[in-house]
Amino acid sequence: MTDRSLVHIAFYAALIAALGLVPPVAIPFLGGVPITAQTLGVMLAGVMLGPVRGGLAVLLFLFLVALGAPILAGGRGGLGVFYTPSVGFLIGWPIGAFVTGWIMRATGEMNILASAAISAAIGGILVVYAFGIPGVAYMAELSLAKAALGSAIYIPGDLVKVAITAIVTQTVARGLPGALFTRT
Repeated sequence: MTDRSLVHIAFYAALIAALGLVPPVAIPFLGGVPITAQTLGVMLAGVMLGPVRGGLAVLLFLFLVALGAPILAGGRGGLGVFYTPSVGFLIGWPIGAFVTGWIMRATGEMNILASAAISAAIGGILVVYAFGIPGVAYMAELSLAKAALGSAIYIPGDLVKVAITAIVTQTVARGLPGALFTRT
């Protein structure tokens, strides 16, 4: 791994942390799992850095959270956050970033805007929810069906994040194509 790759991984971990400064919106009926802007950073990490670097950026972020850095939305941090209904989503983030990057790379022949949107939707929503919903169900003592139904409230915001990811990716690719590791 080059120094440049390490800098990009650290940058995207910092971006995810910075997105935690956007105030979260609590959803009381899902065990308090908040709506945050941080999944936008997860999507961007995967789309821009590719599967390995994107996943590593999210793992670095989660490592800092586990060490106690209050960088999750709402100023949360420490090992305790991994014992809340949010745990499934947190586990899903690096996997979602990996899948997002993998799909972005695999769809290299497609238009960047469409490829980024598809990648972010599958990796950043479907994959993350595949871990998040069972986590909510287990930790909040809900059925999978109730956790899935309750999680539907996140979908409109996540679709906005997909659109932002696609637009940012296309804009960066036009102005600074070397920053899009999934297409180099």
